Amino acid sequence: MASMVTNPVTNANSDRTKRKKKKSMIMEDNHQSHARWKSEAQQQIYSSKLLQALSQVSLNTPSSSAPRGGRAVREAADRALAVAAKGRTRWSRAILTSRLKLKFRKQKRQRGAAVAAVTGSSRSKKPRFSVSKLKSKSLPAVQRKVKVLGRLVPGCRKQPLPIILEEATDYIAALEMQVRAMTTLAELLSGSGAASSGSALPPQSPPPSQ
Repeated sequence: MASMVTNPVTNANSDRTKRKKKKSMIMEDNHQSHARWKSEAQQQIYSSKLLQALSQVSLNTPSSSAPRGGRAVREAADRALAVAAKGRTRWSRAILTSRLKLKFRKQKRQRGAAVAAVTGSSRSKKPRFSVSKLKSKSLPAVQRKVKVLGRLVPGCRKQPLPIILEEATDYIAALEMQVRAMTTLAELLSGSGAASSGSALPPQSPPPSQ
């Protein structure tokens, strides 16, 4: 009978031990994730995915819905970075799903415009009083900085501070690797372009001997 009675102190200690073990495992996974972005192998994987994404951008026919110029290159680089992260983080999943959300929003706006054109009803939008902006002005400085950081990291706009810090650390490490890979790629392309332009120049004849 006594063996069936649970000890609350023992249960509390076991729960505390489980929480510490889970926290240490999460910290170890985060450390491995941050170290992965600094490896040469991960940079090579991202570079190959970036080249594939950029080739698709250059092959696609320009349209009114597709982004152009530097924006298209930036979106392709970010999508390749999210694919390299394999969707293990919130910021990578947010980047992968952002394009679909924009597409659905545009289709919804087009349907609304078509309905308004058929019915002839157009609602005038009144300026709304933003309570969130008023609250953000009255927040302490630390909370305002946390909100700004949550906006900068994809997928972390409404997350608590520990998740924002964890995602921001991994996102910054990934961006640093992205800069290194794109710098190396730009140097290779500029070097090959200079070599090809140099080989295209006609050979110069030696000056006449006097």
